[in-house]
Amino acid sequence: MRILRNLWRLLAIAWTLARFDALFLLRDARIAPILINLVSLVPWPRRKGRPGERLTAAFEALGPTFIKFGQALSTRPDLIGEAVARDLTALHDKLPPFPGRQARAIIEAELGKPIEALFATFDDEPIAAASIAQVHFAITADGREVAVKVLRPNVERAFRRDLDLFFWLASMAERAMPSWRRLKPVEVVRTFADTVAIEMDLRFEAAAASELGENFADDPDFRVPLIDWARTGQRVLTLQRMAGIPIDEREALSAAGHDPRTIVKHASTAFFNQVFRDGFFHADLHPGNLMVAPDGGIVALDFGIMGRLDRETRRYIAEMLVGFLTGDYERVADVHFEAGFVPRTKSREAFIQALRSIGEPILGRPLNEISVAQLLAHLFKVTETFEMETQPHLLLLQKTLLMAEGLCRHLSPEENMWLIARPLIESWVRVNLGREARLIETVKDSFEAARRLPKLIARAEHLLGSLERGVRFEPATARLVAGRRGRFTGLHAILGVIAALLAALVIIQLI
Repeated sequence: MRILRNLWRLLAIAWTLARFDALFLLRDARIAPILINLVSLVPWPRRKGRPGERLTAAFEALGPTFIKFGQALSTRPDLIGEAVARDLTALHDKLPPFPGRQARAIIEAELGKPIEALFATFDDEPIAAASIAQVHFAITADGREVAVKVLRPNVERAFRRDLDLFFWLASMAERAMPSWRRLKPVEVVRTFADTVAIEMDLRFEAAAASELGENFADDPDFRVPLIDWARTGQRVLTLQRMAGIPIDEREALSAAGHDPRTIVKHASTAFFNQVFRDGFFHADLHPGNLMVAPDGGIVALDFGIMGRLDRETRRYIAEMLVGFLTGDYERVADVHFEAGFVPRTKSREAFIQALRSIGEPILGRPLNEISVAQLLAHLFKVTETFEMETQPHLLLLQKTLLMAEGLCRHLSPEENMWLIARPLIESWVRVNLGREARLIETVKDSFEAARRLPKLIARAEHLLGSLERGVRFEPATARLVAGRRGRFTGLHAILGVIAALLAALVIIQLI
């Protein structure tokens, strides 16, 4: 039954893709070739535009799930090609609004109170309507101006149906195209499903906004609206209404007395702090999600898509950037091998040569034209040659970088966000990658090893006690322990020596 349902749904999707002359998406993945060939027999009129533009139009016609999936695919040039991925970034996440009376009913059902008890006024006409939710302005009983985000009716069921199809298609693509297994199409869909699950529960978005707001609580140049937790639930999010001018309206910003260079400086610093300082960044930085407040501070909106980078990944990115910016391609190569992104079986010298081919054309440009997003995009191009496994979090970062760089160049073409952030990056590298940082890491690792010693001793004592009680072991274990009790009688001494060595290492490093 599931297969028949998915085949019927696939036929409908193929029909729509064919209408927009975008069947290449399924054909290139070798998905259901017989069905695709049958649909291709229909004499569809030729569409104008690049393949990516035609695919963008098809996704918009297919509805909410495909709009979101197309946005996710725009971060995967390794799967669909750079040109198509670039065109997919133009997907408009806008749909006709659903009636205000439905929004009221959803709010009342979610929060368990009549709308009059929650808000003094509630605007039935939404100010924005996207694939998953729409936003209404309201005023609370105590006079606070708020924005209320409400999930679309039945949107969860529609996404569940389409996600089941996506998993089925991805598994078919992996079977039909063994070379794609390195690109992990099933994992791509799983990551997309996880992202959608978070977006479908507005409490997660509220938590993300709250965390980002705490990270910038002392920063007057970047702010996040406060969450009204009493009026927030799984399908409803209420947050402080913010005033400002959309960040891409350069003329309006200049007319209001804002200096574009100052805005770029604030944006660059905020983005650096999110990525490197906090490892938690806004991953949907299109102009509709950023405003400039009357006092010049930057206001962030819509926290449904956020990115996280652990400390090791941040260190990898920092070392890679510093290596590229200084032309130290050997260090960049070593960083990739150390992180496990490139298999040890691959040639270090060949990889260094590939990195030079990436870095030299980009870094040879004037400083204000250097694009780190473009550098990362070229880096991902060599993934197939060197069997680098896909890193979804880095692809999300690359997409976000592309958005941020484009926005900053639109505001102030003569400025470069990375030149502005460079002192901050260099300072972060000194603190986190210098001798002091390595010393601190060594001390932490040593104490962590020492902390685990009591458990090791307890396990060894348990094993020794088992031996003394005559407990029988499997042959492999018996070969290690049977008839060798003498080794265990010195166990405490051996572990004591290990502890002493660890302590000595800490002392030496501290000196």
